[in-house]
Amino acid sequence: MNILVIGSGGREHALCWKLRQSPATEYLYCAPGNGGMSIEAVNVDLPASEHREVIAFCGEKNIDLVVVGPEAPLALGIADDLEASGIRVFGPSYAAARMESSKIFAKELMGRYNVPTASFRVFEDFKKAEEYIRSAGVPIVVKAYGLAAGKGVIVAEKTEEAVEAAEAMLVRKEFGAAGQKIIVEEYLTGEEASILVMTDGNNIVPLATSQDHKRVYDGDSGPNTGGMGAYSPAPVIDEELFSEIIETIIRPTIDGLRSEGILYKGVLYAGLMITDSGPKALEYNVRFGDPETQVILPRMKSDLAEFLMATASGDLSGREPEWDEREYVCVVLASGGYPGSYQKGKRITGLREAADEGSLVFHSGTAMKDGEVVTAGGRVLGIVGRGDGIKEAVENTYRAVEKVRFEGMHYRKDIGYRAIARVNRESRV
Repeated sequence: MNILVIGSGGREHALCWKLRQSPATEYLYCAPGNGGMSIEAVNVDLPASEHREVIAFCGEKNIDLVVVGPEAPLALGIADDLEASGIRVFGPSYAAARMESSKIFAKELMGRYNVPTASFRVFEDFKKAEEYIRSAGVPIVVKAYGLAAGKGVIVAEKTEEAVEAAEAMLVRKEFGAAGQKIIVEEYLTGEEASILVMTDGNNIVPLATSQDHKRVYDGDSGPNTGGMGAYSPAPVIDEELFSEIIETIIRPTIDGLRSEGILYKGVLYAGLMITDSGPKALEYNVRFGDPETQVILPRMKSDLAEFLMATASGDLSGREPEWDEREYVCVVLASGGYPGSYQKGKRITGLREAADEGSLVFHSGTAMKDGEVVTAGGRVLGIVGRGDGIKEAVENTYRAVEKVRFEGMHYRKDIGYRAIARVNRESRV
């Protein structure tokens, strides 16, 4: 079949890499793609915001399936317009995409269907938000209610930090429309993990567990980012806990949406906090995570194209993917200054040498210039290694990371540290 993937990041590169392996894939396109994806797919200059152009391209190329990578096109209703034109699409509708595009919608839905989550308050007025923050105490979490590219969540350990975050969103409008309202939320303690499932709105197919690293610096310090690395599986989630998450968080969410007339088709990503009182939902995303996808899909032994088409067709019943039992680790290489301002156009070297180490190299923010790969984004590359055990996977990944160079490059040196600490504790028992 002919497939169009929409997006340009490391998530989309991983999707194209996996789809290219499917015998069902004939022609594979990516719009717009990036500097490293041309091996797997044909990059096309096609703006996802122009739905008529996307639909016309699908007709011209006889596209059988559109896979929407990022959240922004979903929030603009691209899935609805494609389906109305008779084109199968992997990705939820505009109404379902509100699970990510409106944190308030997601939190209120969780409340209606008894999904365990942190207590929260919604504010549009800065003075009222400030008053509440000062009375509630810290630590506390301040969130922009809309899409903010993974950067609209501030975990404040000092009162003034929380007040500053609220002011940045509500008064200075630094997050634009995403910050017109804010959520001030209870701070949960525990260990974070990610659960991704495919669903056709009725059936649920869980994917492998993973754990992301949101903060920019080692030791989970510094501002939040789109993600600086990930690993899979996440040892914090055993089989019993996994089942509890599906039954108390994922299934009530899917069933709750359906009961309100919203059939969710695509991937649902639940960001979780594993607390002493059980798992609680932090947030939902309506697409594959980035960089979680880069460690989940290499572990998937099944044909991804078949699962995506089955989801889009509403026919996931009886399907269960097979998984590589080894551990996978992704380290994100970022531009100097990220997640703040950064320069582009820096020449990248060592990509072949990194691949020669047995690692996968997924491009996130790259471009081609004069025949060379250069930086074109904040998160530039995802280096993915594997091993028999988390320690070996980490070692293999960082050995490949050391081969890559570009001016200003920075990355976390401690990806996987929680999993390693858990293994060390268990080995002492």
